[in-house]
Amino acid sequence: MTISPEKVWFDEDSLWVILSDGRTIGAPLAWFPRLLHADKAARDGFELSVHGIHWDDLDEDISVQGLLAGQGDQTHPKQDHAA
Repeated sequence: MTISPEKVWFDEDSLWVILSDGRTIGAPLAWFPRLLHADKAARDGFELSVHGIHWDDLDEDISVQGLLAGQGDQTHPKQDHAA
């Protein structure tokens, strides 16, 4: 069974998604710098697909699988700065 997003909204600090299996999940906007720095109109310009959420104008894609795994923006993975 594919779990897909059914509804998306934002509060001041988070992205919220209702999934097709009934769960509601949230992620901090800090995980997604493009969304964090976007205005309301740009954030609201998303499209839902079977696998996730896409913002064409922001060049942002968030998969349901990534949200469930607790992953933020993978464009620039965090590097380990330990010496």
